[in-house]
Amino acid sequence: MTTTEVFAPAGLGPLTLRNRIIKAATFEGMSYQGKVSEALIDFHRAAAAGGVGMTTVAYCAVSPGGRGAPHELVPRPELVPDLRRLVAAVHDEGAAINAQIGHAGPIGNARVTGSKAQAASSGFSPLGTRYHAMSVADIERTITDFANAAAVLAEAGFDAVEIHMGHHYLINSFMSPRFNKRDDEWGGSTERRARFAREVAKAVRAAVGPSVAVLAKLEMEDGVPRGLTVADSLPIAQLLEADGHLDALELTGGGSLANPMYLFRGDVPRKEFAATLPAVLRPAFKLVGKRFMPEYPFTEGYFLPEAQQFRSALSMPIVLLGGITKLQTIQQALADGFDFVAMGRALLREPDLVNRMRDGAAKESICIHCNKCMPTIYRGTHCVLVEPPERPGLRVLSQD
Repeated sequence: MTTTEVFAPAGLGPLTLRNRIIKAATFEGMSYQGKVSEALIDFHRAAAAGGVGMTTVAYCAVSPGGRGAPHELVPRPELVPDLRRLVAAVHDEGAAINAQIGHAGPIGNARVTGSKAQAASSGFSPLGTRYHAMSVADIERTITDFANAAAVLAEAGFDAVEIHMGHHYLINSFMSPRFNKRDDEWGGSTERRARFAREVAKAVRAAVGPSVAVLAKLEMEDGVPRGLTVADSLPIAQLLEADGHLDALELTGGGSLANPMYLFRGDVPRKEFAATLPAVLRPAFKLVGKRFMPEYPFTEGYFLPEAQQFRSALSMPIVLLGGITKLQTIQQALADGFDFVAMGRALLREPDLVNRMRDGAAKESICIHCNKCMPTIYRGTHCVLVEPPERPGLRVLSQD
């Protein structure tokens, strides 16, 4: 596919994006008190001004108990005016805006949420924290939480919502045979392990209506023993496609609970990551750090082999994610039948990379895959090789 075609308008459900490049969800750490801040607006304004077709706000917890870290944005009616300011800032730069919604599930932090972490089944994380099996009432309430959060975002004018079904978060914990040991209607067979994801997609679609695009960030592989593999996740993707509630899938792998580097690839910032942990968890991390964060060499487009299996089996639009730093990779992905690509770290390093690729001034990112941006998420996500912006805008726009 030619450069002209990469930067031509493209349809995504009810939307028309100005090009085929999406700013992937990279938790910003800029939603102090779970609200919209000036810094959050500036962050996404910069991505939009840099040329992406759509930018993704991450990570929006569907309830206070669904947070995995302090200060995650929780969409609720009283935030609609501030969310509209965020939407307007992105629209003014010519881009669409997407919001990733999810529930941290077993990644949940009781010190943050004030409630116990939940998952499909009970268990322990590699760092020794415990998560607890959800009751059916918990499941039903959480499905409603997803719908309510999506409705707030639709009211605020978001063009799209992205349901987080990956990275060992709650929905992924139901999909995965590693984390789902239930023997009721929410576990066991592929259809039962897929039920929670399908019910959430159905509820979100009903909440936002036909004018908002609905995507899902879908786990292909957990990257852990006895976890989800393509053989497990591809049938789930086919069920989601048959249901017809989603406009696209964005494919991913690995996750925060057991193997984060399976997602990121490249250098492993163990020392920097350990410094972000509560002091009580640092001794455990010292013991299991190398096992929790093993090294995977960076290769361009590293999820492509797995994603190609989904592309061959599905007809719905697919967003390719994972180590996309070169214009040539984008062109080849689109030629191979992928509809969009998502870029994360490359745009943290160079927010204007898309415009420079369009104009012929760049053919690839200068990101070196050091992954030291990962531990910055709690103080304002940024590339450590670039002077971070001043953060007076971390103040929230409104006080409840």
